[in-house]
Amino acid sequence: MALRGNLRDFTITQLLNLINLAGKTGTLVVEGVSDKAHVAFDNGKLTFARIGREDNRLATILHRANILSVNQYRALIERTGEMTDKELGLLLINGGYVTQEDIIIKLQEYFTEIIKRLYTWVEGSFRFELDMPPPEDRINVRLDLENLIIEGSRQLREWEQLQDEIPSLDMALKFTDRPLKNVNLNVEEWRIVSYINPKNTMKQIASKNKMNDLDVRRIVYGLLQAGLIEIVRPEGVVIKPSPKTFPTQNKEEQKSLVNKLIGRIRTL
Repeated sequence: MALRGNLRDFTITQLLNLINLAGKTGTLVVEGVSDKAHVAFDNGKLTFARIGREDNRLATILHRANILSVNQYRALIERTGEMTDKELGLLLINGGYVTQEDIIIKLQEYFTEIIKRLYTWVEGSFRFELDMPPPEDRINVRLDLENLIIEGSRQLREWEQLQDEIPSLDMALKFTDRPLKNVNLNVEEWRIVSYINPKNTMKQIASKNKMNDLDVRRIVYGLLQAGLIEIVRPEGVVIKPSPKTFPTQNKEEQKSLVNKLIGRIRTL
């Protein structure tokens, strides 16, 4: 029977830590609010990860990483047809387009980015399937989890702080009297600024810019600290409190829950 739970009880970082400590092999299936993720492990090492139906073919990953040009990418997609990633990898290596190290590094970076996206998933469920290996046609890697766990812990602390500062994304934003002249904003900040209007909630702004909750909170917090914007209540909107990343702030209760899950994982 698969181990199951709720993301309100255990964060992705805690689950990674448990899988790392227990050295488990299998696939962690995470069902979020609007998508599903599959993360495969081999003896506690990350080997494969994907979210939903995203295009995670090797050619696409290498193109996004600027290893393959647009013309090379298009030619590969047209000519390789039903070729698997493993077959395509050998073809690219033998043709001198990439090295084996290039492929492994870019896949590790891609899988790492997927895990970082999962850190923002605070609602949903998970299950750990022992008999679910990664896809046979895809190239697997072996990535230590320690650095991901450290990054996840740091991001969790940042997330909790930002949730305290900006409890709900159902609130709207408006500009203060401070002019935007002579203010240096980066591209992502300008993307947020262009949608600021008391009629637009932060959730709507995030959706229009394809940003996750953490990213939009981080940018809004910076603009608030700079005194450029302020949070206002949009008319006709009922504000709901955002879910916390952990159901209890009691450290002893958290420790007890984690220890129980470690014991269950080790017995699988």
